[in-house]
Amino acid sequence: MTVFSSILSKHQAGKKQLAVLLDPDKITNHQAAAFSKHAGDLGTDIILIGGSLLTSDKLNEIILAVKNETNVPVVIFPGSIMQVSAHADAILFLSLISGRNADYLIGNQVIVSPILKELNLEPISTGYMLIDSGKPTSASFMSNSFPIPSNKPDIAAAHALAADYLGLSQLYLEAGSGAENPVPNSVIRAVSGITDRPVWVGGGIKTPETAHEKAASGASVIVIGSHFEKENNFGQVELFAKAIKG
Repeated sequence: MTVFSSILSKHQAGKKQLAVLLDPDKITNHQAAAFSKHAGDLGTDIILIGGSLLTSDKLNEIILAVKNETNVPVVIFPGSIMQVSAHADAILFLSLISGRNADYLIGNQVIVSPILKELNLEPISTGYMLIDSGKPTSASFMSNSFPIPSNKPDIAAAHALAADYLGLSQLYLEAGSGAENPVPNSVIRAVSGITDRPVWVGGGIKTPETAHEKAASGASVIVIGSHFEKENNFGQVELFAKAIKG
């Protein structure tokens, strides 16, 4: 079974999923391995690895450290075409559909596609949508694009519908790492209500209660990263998992 087929089958069964994001610049190999050893038992469905800007060459090390300790799927969440590894199970093949920067819509994807083919790394086509979070984020700065206004769920829904018609496998609504505000529930409802694709939501989710709200609003996969890094307490993962999955 491919990683995406597992995500899709859970989505179609109405099962909510938790993805934990590990940034190689903000976590040690030991911390990543220690968390991963118990990731599945804590309720983690997917381990994402990546960041908007990596300043160290630790991607392969972190992935291997994680893979050595768990059977939970390890998926690259790439901030650039440099973030590719044959050791991962899959990669989010992102197209920044909320922006108008051609490099992030299709240019970088063309460059990296032959490499993914050679590595036999599963690409999961994903319509990536930046949603305004109240302050500039690394994702919006690095992609040189404007986020969708948080009070315009109709605009978000139109982008989601276009992604659906283009045949993208899933959608990712991103407020950004360390976002001031998470993606609004109204935006999640508008997007999940117009497509039957899995909808991922990440950024600014700091409490189990907020995670529950996002899942109840229609998110298929909730992504938590910065909160666990700042607290340095991955034991909280279980609390978030229970809140998301009921």
